Amino acid sequence: MINVGQYNRLPVKKELEFGLILDDGKEGILLPKRFVPRGARIGDQLDVFIYHDGEDRLIATTQHPKGVLGDIVLLRVVDVTPQGAFLDWGLMKDLFVPKSKQLSGMRLGGDYLVYIYLDEQTGRIAATEKFQYLLDNENLTVKEKDIVDLTVYRRTDIGYVVIINNKHTGVLHHNEIFRNIQVGDKFEGFIKQITPAGESPSGETQIDVVVGKPGYERTEDASAKILRLLRENKGHLPYHDKSDPDRIVDFFGMSKKTFKMTLGRLYKERKITISDEGIALVK
Repeated sequence: MINVGQYNRLPVKKELEFGLILDDGKEGILLPKRFVPRGARIGDQLDVFIYHDGEDRLIATTQHPKGVLGDIVLLRVVDVTPQGAFLDWGLMKDLFVPKSKQLSGMRLGGDYLVYIYLDEQTGRIAATEKFQYLLDNENLTVKEKDIVDLTVYRRTDIGYVVIINNKHTGVLHHNEIFRNIQVGDKFEGFIKQITPAGESPSGETQIDVVVGKPGYERTEDASAKILRLLRENKGHLPYHDKSDPDRIVDFFGMSKKTFKMTLGRLYKERKITISDEGIALVK
């Protein structure tokens, strides 16, 4: 079975002057010549993305779109018509957003967070801004300390609302942010705390998230970063456990607590020395 809007592994069925025909169990799907991998021949298995071309035919490509079916991504408008807008998603044919699926109208050149879905009537891939109903915090698929994928949804007074694994919403608080972020950014994080509906101020289940990895693994990430920065600065940096917290955040992109914990670990492993002048790699 072919999964439209997703990657499929298909065998090469036939070679033509203008491309390859891939075996889909029916009449076959064209992979245009410009996207054929060098040396590909009959019988080879190719990983391709399947979608509809401008003439409503299924077509294959080895290009990688900016999002696949079920993804929530930030895309830019490249054309606006009375029927809807077209978004650049990295393929030759742009992604369509019907006017009925827009929140307040899309403008040319604007960036919008959209959900990629399969239109049941046409069978084509399309996008919508109206995906809030898909985000559910009642039937959770995550627990505290789980590593998750985060997408920045919108800014609030206390931080940012983020989308968790394309299924739930969470809060990334300002005091947990140590770099510039904006709507549409994607990064890895973990579930810090889940507050049940009856205990949260909003009356709904609240999920607090943090960027990076929990506990030991998070310290390991910080260790690698500090060692890299030391190597890039001739083995010495004018920072130590008594340095100003704001300077640490600005330079290392981590809290002073994480910084101090990581320095202690690196010092015990005899990878760095610590003095009043800063930290240095052990030669």
